[in-house]
Amino acid sequence: MEIILLERVENLGGIGDVVKVRAGFARNYLLPNRKALRATDANKKVFEAQRADIEARNAEARAAAGKNSEVIDGKSYVLIRQAGESGQLYGSVSARDIADAIAADAPKGFDLARSAVVLDKPIKTIGVHQVRVRLHAEVSANVSINVARSTDEAERQARGEDVVASALEEQRAQTDAQAQELAAASIANEPSPRDE
Repeated sequence: MEIILLERVENLGGIGDVVKVRAGFARNYLLPNRKALRATDANKKVFEAQRADIEARNAEARAAAGKNSEVIDGKSYVLIRQAGESGQLYGSVSARDIADAIAADAPKGFDLARSAVVLDKPIKTIGVHQVRVRLHAEVSANVSINVARSTDEAERQARGEDVVASALEEQRAQTDAQAQELAAASIANEPSPRDE
């Protein structure tokens, strides 16, 4: 199906481009969200008549998204979750969780849809994760999501410490110390050859 784009769509084209897409994508996403028109002769004439208005609205939306991008770009957000000793979460952190954390910390009037958070798959481990937030088709921001079991652990991760590796090293050191103690105790308890 051929359509005329009314706004820039990532990996598809810019305003006014006539592109061919699958019918389902056009019917289910582009047309209902008013991102495109069917590429008929009548719609092409209507688009050309309204092109200046459409481009002006897009410029305003891009400017507003740019301001919002300055507010959140480069910020770090802490999410406290339960996790096992290996750092595997007992659930996951989704785009909704990230959008809620950003909105809670943002100034009043800042609106962020969860669809703006670009997350290929849910976050399932503790650590600091980089996430892209698409505020407009042409404007995006990068934020850090610090997933931890406690605020103390979040602070350690923010300083760059790998808390899971640190915990494993600490556990390994304790195990080695216990093994040495057991070995020393068993040597001390062995009968000497003179005792026989």
